[in-house]
Amino acid sequence: MPNVVVVGSANMDLVVTAPTLPGPGETVLGDAFTTVPGGKGANQAVAVARAGGRCSFIGAVGDDSFAAALRDNMVASGVDVSLLRSVEGPSGVALIAVDRAAENLIVVAPGANAALTTLDKADRTAIGAASVLLAQLEIPVGTVIQAAAAAHAVGTTVMLNAAPARPLPVELLQVLDVLVVNQGEAEVLAGRPASPHDLLDLVPRVVMTLGSRGVAYADRDGVRLHIEAPRVTAVDTTAAGDAFTGALAVALAEGRPIDEALAWACAAGAVCAQRFGASSSLPTRDEIDELAQR
Repeated sequence: MPNVVVVGSANMDLVVTAPTLPGPGETVLGDAFTTVPGGKGANQAVAVARAGGRCSFIGAVGDDSFAAALRDNMVASGVDVSLLRSVEGPSGVALIAVDRAAENLIVVAPGANAALTTLDKADRTAIGAASVLLAQLEIPVGTVIQAAAAAHAVGTTVMLNAAPARPLPVELLQVLDVLVVNQGEAEVLAGRPASPHDLLDLVPRVVMTLGSRGVAYADRDGVRLHIEAPRVTAVDTTAAGDAFTGALAVALAEGRPIDEALAWACAAGAVCAQRFGASSSLPTRDEIDELAQR
């Protein structure tokens, strides 16, 4: 079974559906409200486990009423949470609005995620035993650098989903193997609209998600790919990127050819987009296989 360590955020998502998303200064009347365990790190850890990977999660929750639900949700999906810290104060929270076209707006209050500032010996041991380290940017970037450097030093593949969008320090770029971005995140990194090829001066392998249009890929070996996404009716795209990224980490840990890995990950994102919610919508391996084989 492929072994993936995820270092990242755990948030409780407070989700409201509405006919349209509000603009600046605008109030719209919403429909349903729900709370769903989320956070890019926790979502991707659950995505890894449901896609068939063995996953350990390094993160932090608070001492509030959300903490147990965040922890229990990962455990229920088969994620090892022995490296999950509990700290004083609130857990991370994300405020999410979703419209009828399945587009969303998200604001995150980091809470306990901001307390994840150092790695200990147990964290480094887990990273050293993994095939892939998967990280995002909803925790302090210094911690991401620590984790990536520890993985790079022992030959663990370092995969970063550079979200939320921000410029990346050189010391992080130097130890990345695979960068996963959407078009907006790529533009922030490049300082202009960019293709995967345009980011190869930063990292060796670049994966760019294109929503319903699939994914584009480029690497320093000269490989250029565009993989179409399966045709589905989207309901909520909130965690589709996390489903894609988690499944891609599993596929790479399994040693699949890159075109097969990307197509399988696209199927994972497409399954997720057909369901409401974040972690609750992440697909199982059988569901991914079923859509990928159509």
